[in-house]
Amino acid sequence: MSQVIPERPLRVVVWSTGTVGRHAIAGVDAHPDLELVGVWTSTDAKAGKDAGELADLGRALGVAATTDREALAALHPDCVVHTAMTDDRIFEAIDDLTWLLRHGINVVSSGPVVLVHPWQAFPDELIDGIIQAGRAGGASLHVNGIDPGFANDVLPLVLTSLSQRIDHVRVSEIADYSTYYQPVVMHDLFGFGRPLDYEAMIWAPGILSLAWGPVVRVIGAGLGVTLDEPLIEHVERRPAQRAISTVSCDIPEGTMGSVRFRVVGKVDGVDRITLEHVTRTDAESDPDWPRPHEGDGCYRVEISGEPAMKLEFTHHGEHGDHNVSGMIVTAQRLINAIPAVVAAEPGLVSPLDLGLVTGRGLVAR
Repeated sequence: MSQVIPERPLRVVVWSTGTVGRHAIAGVDAHPDLELVGVWTSTDAKAGKDAGELADLGRALGVAATTDREALAALHPDCVVHTAMTDDRIFEAIDDLTWLLRHGINVVSSGPVVLVHPWQAFPDELIDGIIQAGRAGGASLHVNGIDPGFANDVLPLVLTSLSQRIDHVRVSEIADYSTYYQPVVMHDLFGFGRPLDYEAMIWAPGILSLAWGPVVRVIGAGLGVTLDEPLIEHVERRPAQRAISTVSCDIPEGTMGSVRFRVVGKVDGVDRITLEHVTRTDAESDPDWPRPHEGDGCYRVEISGEPAMKLEFTHHGEHGDHNVSGMIVTAQRLINAIPAVVAAEPGLVSPLDLGLVTGRGLVAR
């Protein structure tokens, strides 16, 4: 599929105004092929406020946020940019997404991340329900972002196009999360700042494969291999060596301060695709674990084979660190994919289904 260029500006609703949503508002407003027509919020206190205020743009956009999804559907948007928190409400989020699809509204969403490539991860009947909702409404759903997303699906697959032989693909996020503002994710789902015996949901068997297994399987599908099931999970958690205060939670000495985990896809018993995260809350900790070559965080792609290749991808916001720019690139991967998703066949759109997605129209004027 070639790059999709819309014939007219596409009408867009941004769904949520949180850490990613506020950047999505700014991104849609800045895109010449898109028109912001509505904003949804779950917070009564934000209802009625102008989108420009909610996104800290310093100017009004003439679009007020609402808690009324029926009112937004009545605007007949071409697409919704869905950036609501889904990690702790997967099935409620899926209900929202299928409701939008049945109403004929295309959706690009940052979650639930399992929907990046849900086959083998979710029951077939649940996947079929999403696909049928899209076909009934003539609309498409594409779930992506930066991680899980572009940094560990599209980016490594593009790099493999240079390969003569592929022995192993490793994709990694190596980052300091001390400035990552997501208290629920950090303190409750991951368990940072809690005793090491705290039973955080994400470390339960199978959960890592539910969240990051889809990108392992996308790479496998893109390379034409069938992975052994189930995927293999490895987790190593370590205590903080000193008390740390992060923007999401305090981490007393001796509580969980860092984690390294992997989700491994084997082919006939041999490791072929590995997703790895090295997550610190103290930049000086765990010197024996991988580190970025520069800055506070990176995404790294390593391909063993002929030739051997390594690529390190970093990002930083002009007014913030890598965690701020992480929210921006998550939003922009979705926003820039809107024309291709709107043009796609109804149903669930995998990263493998999209053609070339670029920052068309965004060169600074």
